[in-house]
Amino acid sequence: MANNFKNAFATSVSTSSGSPTNVYTANNGSAVNSILIELDVANTSSSAIQVSVVIYDSSGTASYHIVKNAPLPAGGALKVVSGQKVVLNGDDEVRVYASASDVDVVASILEDVA
Repeated sequence: MANNFKNAFATSVSTSSGSPTNVYTANNGSAVNSILIELDVANTSSSAIQVSVVIYDSSGTASYHIVKNAPLPAGGALKVVSGQKVVLNGDDEVRVYASASDVDVVASILEDVA
């Protein structure tokens, strides 16, 4: 099977932990896995904010924080996933919320991993 690399993006993320922004859904509708290779968040505002990243496990309908309320200075960036890998099963989701919506998110993913 060929490698299938993909980028996923989000901007103006949710400010609610109850309804975070979905950045990526792993192989939507498929039982095939994806690997989250890198996840970067950037504060595009002129004020400091806090950002949280959650993995939603569709098989257990539960959410798990990778980082919660990480401080992000004005104009700053954070590599949330870098170096390690996060395996996402089919229909798992990467979600983000922050104390202000002025956040850009870039995710690098390897899809269709058997």
